[in-house]
Amino acid sequence: MADGYLVPPRGLSVPVQFHREGIKYADLSPDQQEKWDALEWSEGEPPEQVDPAALNSWLFNADTVDKVLQHLMENGLKVAGGDRLGKTIIFARNTRHAQFIAERFNKHYPEFRGRFARVITHGTEYAQSLIDDFSKKDRDPHIAISVDMLDTGIDVPEVLNLVFFKPLHSRTKFWQMLGRGTRLCPDLFGPGQDKEFFYVFDYCGNLEYFGQNLTPADAPLVEPLSKRIFKARLGLIEAVDKREPSPPPAPPLRIRIPHLAAAESSAVYDAREISDRTVRDEAAETLRARVAAMNTDNFVVRPKRKLVERYSDAAAWHAPTDEDLTELAREVAGLPTQLPEEPDEEAKRFDLLMLRLQLAVLGAGGGFTALRRRVQALARSLEEKSSIPAVRAQMELIEAVAADEWWRDVTVPMIEVARKRLRGLVKLAEKGERRLIFTDFEDRLGPGLEVEFAGLAEPHDFERFRAKARHFLRAHEDHVAIHKLRLNQPLTPQDLAELERMLLEAGVANESDLDRARQTSSGLGLFVRSLVGLDREAPKSAFGEFLAGGTASANQIEFINMLVDHLTDHGQVAAELLYHSPFTDLNSQGPDGIFNPDQVQRVIAILDQIRQNALAA
Repeated sequence: MADGYLVPPRGLSVPVQFHREGIKYADLSPDQQEKWDALEWSEGEPPEQVDPAALNSWLFNADTVDKVLQHLMENGLKVAGGDRLGKTIIFARNTRHAQFIAERFNKHYPEFRGRFARVITHGTEYAQSLIDDFSKKDRDPHIAISVDMLDTGIDVPEVLNLVFFKPLHSRTKFWQMLGRGTRLCPDLFGPGQDKEFFYVFDYCGNLEYFGQNLTPADAPLVEPLSKRIFKARLGLIEAVDKREPSPPPAPPLRIRIPHLAAAESSAVYDAREISDRTVRDEAAETLRARVAAMNTDNFVVRPKRKLVERYSDAAAWHAPTDEDLTELAREVAGLPTQLPEEPDEEAKRFDLLMLRLQLAVLGAGGGFTALRRRVQALARSLEEKSSIPAVRAQMELIEAVAADEWWRDVTVPMIEVARKRLRGLVKLAEKGERRLIFTDFEDRLGPGLEVEFAGLAEPHDFERFRAKARHFLRAHEDHVAIHKLRLNQPLTPQDLAELERMLLEAGVANESDLDRARQTSSGLGLFVRSLVGLDREAPKSAFGEFLAGGTASANQIEFINMLVDHLTDHGQVAAELLYHSPFTDLNSQGPDGIFNPDQVQRVIAILDQIRQNALAA
């Protein structure tokens, strides 16, 4: 933000009585108390009060939503000359809350005919089509009501308002959601009137919760689930090796599997037939297979080639040292692999839960009691699913795990067998559903308090220079040097000199601005192209030969189209970016999962040539 690549937020914390204090029966009017008593409570008897945590979780109060929507519509940033609320994301607590918000909006704003505000969640039919429409400046919907789906990975520069309508406790999640509003957007309010900030409306106390000293966006992100499982298996190997002397090297165990859950499709044996060492060796082989499938031509993997080659050898896993295990955890665990990932996220989370239990049994981790209770709760939920054949087939084990006796002398092999047999069933477990309550009690909103985001700077002079330069250059796109940049034609040193002269003589830049532009963008040519982009036909032409012949798959064509879109908007694509969203949205391995190695190199070569054409080297 300080360098002008993102716009800063302006926070407005709006206290909502029910979100702060809950709903107390004693505070209601006699008429409202009568309605309270008539509700069908899950507990049977009406409670004396409902805590704030229940609001929008299972109790939905119409007046609360109505007041929040009214406040947003009156105070949110507007576009179209102030006649229309700018693009807005409302972060709802759950799907039913999102639907309730949409219902209340449509009730009070019928003139929009149900199109202005739309629910966009993973369960929404044609969700991607709605996201595409939301991404278009003047097309409905203008309010996206989201549950998790728009927290990360969506890039809509026109977003002007973020609405936190749910409590958050994850600092990382908060910053990810905040990032949805930070994108630059030139001319959003008219020619030369760029987006300079966005509003954060917080109705649930999140800004106070995180306080004034939030860690900026360089805070460490939560490790990917696959990396956490990798490291947990390393912990299992270490714990068993410290308990038992390593036996003489044996022929390497080979587990042939259709996906990364290696041992999951191998024979599920009785816990009495195996030892801690057997579980340890299977974990080691699972990790070795993952490492062996890491493509050393991948840009991310290549710097770790020697480590990948070393730990692809089964001998390295026979008796790894503490240094080896530390090296694997720090340098190898998070690298991409070409083994297809397990598609069932809940099964993977169960794997991690059971691995943590095994570590606790081995004395290498804590929290055994809490972990056991989580597994027992899952088992008790599965007991109620006996009509499902797959569950019924494991019912003897499920009933044992749900009871306390099984846990008294539980062993690592027992947990391993339970993990393998139940991992594919945990997605069937109920998630604690309860009866939903809908009320319409009068709520109160307090005055909004502006909150300063500590550590986030407003744009300084360089960003103002960027904005002026963008406006000036786009007004002079017919100039020969800019024309060359947009058409991906090679620049000459004379072209660069002419660009400098233009910017200086027009009073758009000074020498200091130009020096900063060269440093931040690896040259003035790339800096200018980042402001004016590429003519769409230029990247299409650059990749035309690559797609010639009609043999490209649908995913390959879509990947190239994404590249063309990004090049059109930003003028270049760094090779490293191909291994991050949105390019990993099609395949978690980025281009490596879509193209063969030769094709990946061709794609990177084309991107490099596009970059070189702007350097005038």
